[in-house]
Amino acid sequence: IESEKQPRFIHNDSGRFESRWTSVKILESPAMMFKDMAGSVLGTWVAHGEGKLDFPEEATLENVKNKKLATIAYVDDRGVQTEKYPFNPNGSVEGITGLCSEDGRHLAMMPHPERSFLKWQWPWMSDELNKEWENSPWLKMFQNAREWCDNNKQ
Repeated sequence: IESEKQPRFIHNDSGRFESRWTSVKILESPAMMFKDMAGSVLGTWVAHGEGKLDFPEEATLENVKNKKLATIAYVDDRGVQTEKYPFNPNGSVEGITGLCSEDGRHLAMMPHPERSFLKWQWPWMSDELNKEWENSPWLKMFQNAREWCDNNKQ
């Protein structure tokens, strides 16, 4: 895609740095890091001033949606993708906050699951989940990356 037509992260609609816990839904995509995670709604940290995913051309957004290259989206308390603040901290269209390449090897996103893959990194967790989970569900993302590397040695 020509540079001026490429999706990009731009300043948040709020005009300020946003740092907090929010909810996202993992979408069906070829992203190898999200293998077997589609449909999960998870809490995660955000920390960015330029996190709004912008599509300079509508055709690019439609191509992303048609090829299922959108990987993750902000959701409201019902798990529905949203553009509404504060659920969506930056105003990204349809709440989309992550993209992957068609082969699933490359991933760009604005939330920070690396800051929430251990249970103690979560600001709150029910007693039931705390007893049930050995680790945060985000650990699966990193296990998927390791598995992919192990199976794709050159």
